[in-house]
Amino acid sequence: MIGALPSVSRREPSAPAYPLLLRYFVQVFSMSMVCQVTGRKPSFGNSISHSHRVTKRRWNPNIQVQRFWLPSEKRWIKLNVSAKGIKTINKKGIESVVADMRRRGVKV
Repeated sequence: MIGALPSVSRREPSAPAYPLLLRYFVQVFSMSMVCQVTGRKPSFGNSISHSHRVTKRRWNPNIQVQRFWLPSEKRWIKLNVSAKGIKTINKKGIESVVADMRRRGVKV
């Protein structure tokens, strides 16, 4: 019969197509580029070539996942902090920084 479409069998996938790629994607891109202490975020601008062609670009802050010991609660906390945030914690102390963060409404 001319014009008839062949039947297509529908098969349910038994496992995700790319489990390793998905795991890599979650590990690499799950951390937000925002410092929990200082609030630094990526800034945006233009990259200008020698011929003055303009393309968009972004500058990411130096975000690190850092563990800090909180003596008052006797536990470790993990924070996403920039290099400037680490310097702030070293200067003021972790207790006062965490108190400021809680006043702002950040869950620690």
